[in-house]
Amino acid sequence: MGAWAIAVHGGAGVDPNLPKERQEEARRLLTRCLDIGISALRSNLPAIDVVELVVRELETDPLFNSGRGSALTENGTVEMEASIMDGPKRRCGAVSGLTTIKNPVSLARLVMDKSPHSYLAFSGAEEFARKQGVELVDNEYFITQDNVGMLKLAKEANSILFDYRIPTMGTCGAGAAMDNPLQMNGLPISVYAPETVGCVVVDKEGRCAAATSTGGLMNKMTGRIGDSPLIGSGTYACDLCGVSCTGEGEAIIRSTLAREVAAVMEYKGLNLHEAVDFVIKNRLDEGKAGLIAVSKNGEVACGFNTTGMFRGCATEDGFMEVGVW
Repeated sequence: MGAWAIAVHGGAGVDPNLPKERQEEARRLLTRCLDIGISALRSNLPAIDVVELVVRELETDPLFNSGRGSALTENGTVEMEASIMDGPKRRCGAVSGLTTIKNPVSLARLVMDKSPHSYLAFSGAEEFARKQGVELVDNEYFITQDNVGMLKLAKEANSILFDYRIPTMGTCGAGAAMDNPLQMNGLPISVYAPETVGCVVVDKEGRCAAATSTGGLMNKMTGRIGDSPLIGSGTYACDLCGVSCTGEGEAIIRSTLAREVAAVMEYKGLNLHEAVDFVIKNRLDEGKAGLIAVSKNGEVACGFNTTGMFRGCATEDGFMEVGVW
């Protein structure tokens, strides 16, 4: 019997001028999700069940960019994606292009458990969901007034809205510099744009699991698929570790960031913290991203090269931390 550990994130890249009340709102949500996960782990739920449970909670709350509260496409609609992976035997499921599925992570779980495939998208994923009897809602359920406003700003600037390209290196426990807001194509980066959510868990049996869910980029082209549903890029779990990534999806895809953590642990003999630090510093090129990770030994780590990352983690020995910067 080993020791359990859990980590959760609400996205890498935080507006340096984000109001204190919004920061506290995020901290409360991350703490609540950690408490849900801790309770489940103390009840001996397996890691794969815990990551699904926690990400469902994040999808249901509109604060972050997944499920309700997802970023909007250029057409003002929501297209969501998610993936989940179980370290033992590296079983996985992923979905993209969802418009009516209340909890995308649970559909990804059903793809893993109830289909012969690993990945379903768009109309095929929606049809599978109906056959499985999952909860469906109108697309309007996912749309918030905050995101309608951010889409308007992005369209006025003729830009996809990124808020994680403020270049500051950071790791768990380290503060980030609070520089003046930047602009990109005339769009103030200080506009708050929430990002991807994810959870990683190792249970008492040493089983690792990971799950990631997102609405993607604000003002993205319809049909765009990011890193979150791509196994090995946004999500990965094996017998060594579980990893969930967040940030600039195209950079995460190019670097197969989540798998890289496991690869350098396996082939370079690095421990979890060393592996996370290595991939953030050496595998993103000029991309901006962050990740959370757990190891089979009960370690937990996170890393990011953005200004802040909404994150929280806890271990069986009583350690618990929730951070933004």
